[in-house]
Amino acid sequence: METIEDLQQRMDAAAQALDFEEAKRCRDRISLMRGGASANEAEQAIGAGLERQQPGSMGLGTSQQRVVPPQGWQPPPKPDLMTTGHTSRGRSRRP
Repeated sequence: METIEDLQQRMDAAAQALDFEEAKRCRDRISLMRGGASANEAEQAIGAGLERQQPGSMGLGTSQQRVVPPQGWQPPPKPDLMTTGHTSRGRSRRP
């Protein structure tokens, strides 16, 4: 079982080696353990609910959510450009 002192040493060594992801994981585990979690609970909480990004999906705008329309939704019909801006009597709405 790791103690807070062991994690502190691992975090410092990882930061010296420029492995900032490992240092962040150690920092987060230390924070959870200081908050009252056991070493096992802290280890499980760090990776819970996270998934690694798939190769090839990195790039501009890939982290944005996509809107999915409801099942069976149809887009509204586009307006007829020949009748847009005219009344039913054929007069222009614009002065």
